Amino acid sequence: MYVPEHFAMDDAAVQDLLVHHGAGDLVTATDRGLVSTLLPFVYDPAPGPKGALLGHFARNNEHWRLAPIGEAMLILRGPDAYITPNWYASKSEHSRVVPTWNYVTAHVYGELVVHDDVDWVGGLVRRLTEKHEAGQPRPWAVDDAPRAFAAGQLRAIVGVELRISRIEAKAKLSQNRPAADIDGVVEGTRARGDLEMSRAVDEARPVGR
Repeated sequence: MYVPEHFAMDDAAVQDLLVHHGAGDLVTATDRGLVSTLLPFVYDPAPGPKGALLGHFARNNEHWRLAPIGEAMLILRGPDAYITPNWYASKSEHSRVVPTWNYVTAHVYGELVVHDDVDWVGGLVRRLTEKHEAGQPRPWAVDDAPRAFAAGQLRAIVGVELRISRIEAKAKLSQNRPAADIDGVVEGTRARGDLEMSRAVDEARPVGR
C-alpha cells in the first residue's frame, strides 16, 4: 500500500480500527486464482505478538476449502467520502485545488487457519454477538434461540483465524491541507450529513492546524 508519511496511522489508531471494525474482505491467493469473501471478524490480541482476527464462513462457501498460497490479506475499511474543492478556503485564493477522496483502510496480512470445530465456532459466535449487540436496548444473546436450532446453525458455518504477521494502514483525512481547508472539509462533510467523516477529519488534524 502506498502510504505517504502524513497519512500513516499510529499504533493506537490501528488498534482502534482492529477492535471496532465490523467486517472485512478476506482475500487469498489459491491455485484457482484470487478469491475474496466479505466476513464479520472480531479482534483477539492474545494469539501471537500482533493478535488475530477471528471470523467464520458459510460451510457451503468453498473459499474455506481452498488452500491459500502464502499470506492471506484482510481489507478493513473505516469512513470514506468524496471531498469537493469547493470546501477549501484556498479555492478562493488561487484555485489550484482538485477533488479527492478521503478514507481510512488497513491491509492486514497473516497466516490463515481454519477451525472446523463446533466448540471453537460457538465461542466465536458468542463473541461476535456480544460485540455487535452491546449497543441494543435489549441485547439479543445466542441462548435466546432454541438450543437445537442454534446447534444446527453452528454446524452450517466454519471458523477462520487470521494470525496477523503485518499491517499496512492508511488514514487519508486531509492532513496535508492548510488549516482553513481542513475546517472546510469538517464543515462540508458535517453539512452533508457525513458525521463520521467529519469527526475523523477533525480528530486527524495535525497539531497546530
